Amino acid sequence: MKINRHKLGNGLRIVHTEVKSTQMVAINLVYNVGARDENPNHTGFAHLFEHLMFGGSTHIPDFDTPLQRAGGENNAWTNNDITNYYLTVPAQNVETGFWLESDRMLGLHFSQKSLNVQRDVVMEEFKQRCLNQPYGDVSHLMRPLAYKVHPYQWPTIGKDLSHIANATLPEVRSFFYQYYAPNNAIIAVTGNISFEKTVELAEKWFGPIPRRRVPRRNLIHEPEQQEERRMSVERNVPVDALYMAYHMCNRLHPDYYAFDILSDILSNGSSSRLVQHLVKEKQLFTSIDCYISGSMDAGLFQIAGKMAPGISLEQGEAAVREELNTLCNSIVNPHELEKVKNKFESEHIFGLISYLNVATNLAYFELCGKAEDLLDEVARYRSVTPDQLKYVSVAAFKNPCVLYYKHQQP
Repeated sequence: MKINRHKLGNGLRIVHTEVKSTQMVAINLVYNVGARDENPNHTGFAHLFEHLMFGGSTHIPDFDTPLQRAGGENNAWTNNDITNYYLTVPAQNVETGFWLESDRMLGLHFSQKSLNVQRDVVMEEFKQRCLNQPYGDVSHLMRPLAYKVHPYQWPTIGKDLSHIANATLPEVRSFFYQYYAPNNAIIAVTGNISFEKTVELAEKWFGPIPRRRVPRRNLIHEPEQQEERRMSVERNVPVDALYMAYHMCNRLHPDYYAFDILSDILSNGSSSRLVQHLVKEKQLFTSIDCYISGSMDAGLFQIAGKMAPGISLEQGEAAVREELNTLCNSIVNPHELEKVKNKFESEHIFGLISYLNVATNLAYFELCGKAEDLLDEVARYRSVTPDQLKYVSVAAFKNPCVLYYKHQQP
């Protein structure tokens, strides 16, 4: 994969790779702003903007219609670290994509009507996902249990429904012009388009957008957790559920790959340890999963399981801790480790087949360091050793955050 890059005078960074096997082009635009950049009393703004950015821009009242007429599709997502917008369009209509994305970077059509509509949409999403869905508030419980000072203590959708309900037009406008700037963004372009054409269109449509004064990020470092933290709640849910979290390193730390492999050893597939031992053999859980947050700042290694009938949360927690202790006290079998590495490598290779997936990853890796790091991911996973897995386990699997999510008795 040949990766090309160009930087506009206003600070916008462009990464590109040509894929001649498709007649389509993907444009992925990542803004270096997420929920961690929000005011603790005004959370959910980054997610709100994921919606507002489709509500009309300076010269274009409707984002979707011109793109659909050009044969394109689009979507977006937000997390605690970044906001990501992407679209795909036939190569012959690619300029439509540059035109649309550049206009909403230039400025949104801020109106009370648009804010009211999108605010209502986000509030309804908050209610559906977090308030009216079984186990929907887990993130609102676990994050503040694990983070006491870092802004990861609230989820992307926001800390409280009132924060979005009370968002004003001046606050929203201020947030946009602080963060949605060319010098705070990376655009990745992949598919059937040359690098020369990409630079030409980027200069034409994005070049005139002025730089903005982006606030310097100065987040408080989360101190090391020195004690177990526990919480128990009762909710109207079908069965008891156990949630555990351990602090881990950030996305750029070499041990990140060891943590990711550990999560796969524990719960990726029917032969993984937690599934094999605690679901199939001991029948303590009906389902159990292990995953990492993968965040740019220090993240969480999390375990979530639904209890089997007649099994207490205490029994479930003890069994999970026993599995973690095994990782701390013994060396992972090389065959078991190789199986996980092979699975990652195959997924990575298949992921590179998709020109859209490549665009998303190029933008993200360029933001983290350099786009070429995408091509070194397999080697980094391959370099993890059984000794490193044991070392990481011993260092990490202590002082957990534990949530007992109990079925409410009638």
